Amino acid sequence: MWTSTQYRRLVRGSAWYDLIVTAAFATPWSFALAHEGLAVLGRALGLPGELPAFAPEHLLMANLLGSLVCVWAVLRIRDPQPMYGRYDAVARFPFATWQAYAWVNGASALLLGFLLFELAWGIAQVLPVDKAVSWPSGQRHAAAGAGGQ
Repeated sequence: MWTSTQYRRLVRGSAWYDLIVTAAFATPWSFALAHEGLAVLGRALGLPGELPAFAPEHLLMANLLGSLVCVWAVLRIRDPQPMYGRYDAVARFPFATWQAYAWVNGASALLLGFLLFELAWGIAQVLPVDKAVSWPSGQRHAAAGAGGQ
């Protein structure tokens, strides 16, 4: 069970992870560097699967995702509310599912590292929190249903 202070640190920590990992996806220029770096890393490690070249539409989707995740991360860094941690946990499970789906369908094994972090942050953020945590008005019951106490 997390204490209120521990849980707020967890929410902030997961946000810092997201910001660090995802910032490179936010612009076409930083994504090009990150894409090449990941491709080189995958080849150097001899991992199966290859990072494909991105068409403009793929790049747009990566940039939209990166921008949105960065904004969400900054919000949680500045205000690590327990409710944000619960929402973040819920979002991580579909992310992990789609990463696993992509990997099973031939995407680079580099995804597995990201997948493990998604699952770890998601599981950590759905664990029970001490009853002393102050949830926003009217949200205590909903939070308890999402793994809160």
